[in-house]
Amino acid sequence: MKEFIIKQKMLRMNGQFNVKDVEGNNVYEVEGSFLKIPKTYTIQDVEANEVATIIKKSFSFLPTFYVEVQGQETVTIQKEFSFLKPKYTIDAAGIEVLGTWWEMSFDVLKDGEVAGTVDKKWFQWGDSYEVQVYNEDLEKLIIALVVAIDCVKADQAATSAASV
Repeated sequence: MKEFIIKQKMLRMNGQFNVKDVEGNNVYEVEGSFLKIPKTYTIQDVEANEVATIIKKSFSFLPTFYVEVQGQETVTIQKEFSFLKPKYTIDAAGIEVLGTWWEMSFDVLKDGEVAGTVDKKWFQWGDSYEVQVYNEDLEKLIIALVVAIDCVKADQAATSAASV
């Protein structure tokens, strides 16, 4: 099992932050595009190799996000039409997300077995998540999925704020 801490810094315009192991060592760096269409986040390892990309589809009726891990599209997150509470579907081959992922407390399952868990740390300056990866083959996918879901939440918050 591997454990990671994802801590986003508040007020960073480009959305840059690090994913660290429990000893505090940088493992991945996440960088978001600033004023770029489509909105894109890239995840690189410590050797600066791109391991995952999250892309928000431009010009769609309902927001859609694509997650590519090592060059292959693996996950699609799409908003469903709803009036009261935001609803999203996560489409990935053999991957399920169970729990309250809108509150960032969920399990990631691969073919019915828990591959990782995610828990948001409350009362932190900025968003902070504790990620436990049980299936190390899915490490990059799980990290990318956490970042993508956080992007979806940030997009929803921005949309809600703009409509007020």
